[in-house]
Amino acid sequence: MRAGGGSLRSLLPREKQARRRVSTACVVLFLTCFGTAVSLECPHKCVCAGTTVECTRQNLTSVPHPIPADTTSLHLTGNDIFNLSKESFPVRLNSLEELYLRENRIEQVDPGVFDNLPKLRLLDLSSNRIFNFSPDAFPENNMLLVLNLSTSLYNFSSADVFFNLLKRSVPKLSNLSLANNNLVVLPDDMLTSLSNLTRLDLSNNSLVSINNVTFQNQALQSLDLRNNALKVLVNETLKELNQFPGLQLYLLGNSWVCDCNMEDMLVWLQSSDIVVDKQNMTCTVPEKLRTIQLLQLKHSELQCNYSGNLEVTLETSYVFLGMVLALIGVIFLLVLYLNRKGIKRWMYNIRDACRDHMEGYHYRYEINSDPRLANLSLNSDV
Repeated sequence: MRAGGGSLRSLLPREKQARRRVSTACVVLFLTCFGTAVSLECPHKCVCAGTTVECTRQNLTSVPHPIPADTTSLHLTGNDIFNLSKESFPVRLNSLEELYLRENRIEQVDPGVFDNLPKLRLLDLSSNRIFNFSPDAFPENNMLLVLNLSTSLYNFSSADVFFNLLKRSVPKLSNLSLANNNLVVLPDDMLTSLSNLTRLDLSNNSLVSINNVTFQNQALQSLDLRNNALKVLVNETLKELNQFPGLQLYLLGNSWVCDCNMEDMLVWLQSSDIVVDKQNMTCTVPEKLRTIQLLQLKHSELQCNYSGNLEVTLETSYVFLGMVLALIGVIFLLVLYLNRKGIKRWMYNIRDACRDHMEGYHYRYEINSDPRLANLSLNSDV
């Protein structure tokens, strides 16, 4: 019995080892087959990890296919995709939430591009050259929350086209970046339909004012206006900014003109807590106040005395007017000189016509004044 028991105990470990070998082989075979299937779904030149597809800097000229159906994040940064059309996403991707198309030289976004991406929440189109963005690029009732268009608008006319998109196509948008686009002015009421907008980045543009923009919502939490060309915020703008509870406003790096027109803004700046970087805001003009912090200014320093400059301006204007009149005189004399023969002929004709007219008038006067000449004239007529 002991011998038998010993042999039985010696067999059990061997059986367990054999089962483990079989199980391991099955697991390896399963993973190999599954991994092969996954690798077949991953697009060429891309790397698939879980539900993320990476196709970064692969010199792609179009969106690669096929994209796995369970993809939630697609990265296409740094390629050469010039145009986005319906063919870019021909298959419905119900799980895709994040799409990164940064640095692709994209110029055109056609209608219906994102129709097959119903759950898209983040779209990064920064660092492109978009001059045409169709308002119909997104499906109705889309879920887009974050849109990055920094360094993307090719010129200001394209901005007008894009603002039509804001007014009608992305009602749920909460985070919008338009930084680094050389924008000078913003179209009226461009944000009226974005009632859920919480973050707006307009930094590093050339905006001269924001008094023509109506936000029409109480959700805005962050407004970045750094490094623009703002000189002063008018009362209308200040009143509107006060309507946002908890707003964080960034104003550093603008060309603030510290004169009497800034009195209301200075009072608002000293009493309001919404300007995050107000401690570092400095004057640009006039020269004597350059680099002085706005919060350190006294109201007596905010002057609008331009009398000296006005005199210089008037003197310059008079000199310029004299030069213009002199130029006109020279041109007039030149025209007279070039047409001197014709002018002389015209003057001779006028002289002859006047002389004939005067002789006739003198003749009629003599006839009327002398009855004998009058009778002689009648007899000759008969």
